[in-house]
Amino acid sequence: MRRGIFCRGFPLSPTSVISESPSRVCGREWRRLSDTSSTDSLLHWHSDSAPEPIGSLQEHYYNLCKEKSKKINPFILHILQGVDEEIEQGLEGITLNVAGNNHLIPVERITGDDFWILSKVLEKNPYINGLDVRYNRLRDVGAYYAAKLLQKQYNLIYLNLMFNDIGPEGGDLIAKALYKNVTLKYLRMTGNKIENEGGMSFAAMLQINSYLEKLDLGDCDLGMQSVIAFATVLTQNQKIKGINLNRPILYGEQEESTVHLSHMLKENHCLVELHMSKHDMRNGGIKQLCGALYLNNSLRYLDVSCNKITRDGMVFLADVLKSNTTLEVIDLSFNRIETAGAKYLSETLTSHNRSLKALSVVSNSIEGEGLVALSQSVKTNLTLSNIYIWGNTFDEATCVAYSELIQMGYLKPDNTDVEPYVVDGHVYLAEVSNGLKRHYYWTPTYGQACIHSANAGFNLVPATFWYCVL
Repeated sequence: MRRGIFCRGFPLSPTSVISESPSRVCGREWRRLSDTSSTDSLLHWHSDSAPEPIGSLQEHYYNLCKEKSKKINPFILHILQGVDEEIEQGLEGITLNVAGNNHLIPVERITGDDFWILSKVLEKNPYINGLDVRYNRLRDVGAYYAAKLLQKQYNLIYLNLMFNDIGPEGGDLIAKALYKNVTLKYLRMTGNKIENEGGMSFAAMLQINSYLEKLDLGDCDLGMQSVIAFATVLTQNQKIKGINLNRPILYGEQEESTVHLSHMLKENHCLVELHMSKHDMRNGGIKQLCGALYLNNSLRYLDVSCNKITRDGMVFLADVLKSNTTLEVIDLSFNRIETAGAKYLSETLTSHNRSLKALSVVSNSIEGEGLVALSQSVKTNLTLSNIYIWGNTFDEATCVAYSELIQMGYLKPDNTDVEPYVVDGHVYLAEVSNGLKRHYYWTPTYGQACIHSANAGFNLVPATFWYCVL
């Protein structure tokens, strides 16, 4: 049984990561697809020769705990033991994964004091370029040491701090640490309640930092002020390729966040991925976004799931898709576009658009006629390879239509979230665990978790930042 977390590194390019999910170790691959000429000098730690040995990480951790009179965390010790074994095999570019929600091995969740010792172990370590400490208890104390680590660890390109009870003060410390950091490419703060104050700190950081490429601040209780600040900053920052601003705390009915982000899209021609889930967006908001998409030539992944968009909003989206040749993935899950909205989209996808690769209309109150219309789009439009429809109303015509799509090869089983089966001569559809980002918050306890079909959105849009092909 493999222990620990590792990935094989290649100079300035993909690393193959094995990361311990909440259940087990699973294979993942981190890729760098953008032009690396601007960062060649920064990634000086990658060279043709292997790094000099630095001794056992496990031993270093044990000795530091004794020296600082701190309790030894057996979970950290277990993970470091596995990493030491991989280092001995000559592997580099390791992503250290100490996720606190592993249910198959004993886990003592990491506290701020634990992270202090761990950060000391990782300082200037030439083998480790990623750190995943999601679902632990770092809080603001741990955020302080994470900020110190960002100032001292010049190899770190990926840091996952999601759901660690980090507040506004901790968020401010991490943001300020990134003012001078030139190596970190992907930061995930998902679920930490940094609120408006912390959000403003990160927005200010993006005015200075020109190296960070992906930032996830979903579910961080951002306020309207910080969302507007991000929209303003991103009109100037041309380095960020992906940003997640899901579920801000908004008040009022004016859809100000959507208005400002739409204006940003008119000016920004670098952003590839934008997540605006739970923005209380209505038809007026999607109209503003579509107006910006006529002028934007870079956005490829648009997530407007969990909003209040109805069939009238689909008139604007269908119209912009007639001329927009950039968008490849659209997530409309958990809106209310109904049958009429599905037919608007189907008409455009059948007759005009040949760039969209994936469409999710999960739980949109669509009935059989609308779903059958979308199935015709898949049959006609060979570019549209992925469609997700679960949570709508399936009649027999719908079940037959999607069964035929799969049987005739127009739709691969891995590219949809339904699977046909027959009972007493009648065709029905069952749900399959495929989607655009099924494993955004979690991975299954058993079975293969890190697969393309469950996270197709990130696989279909290989954006120019470090991303995880699950």
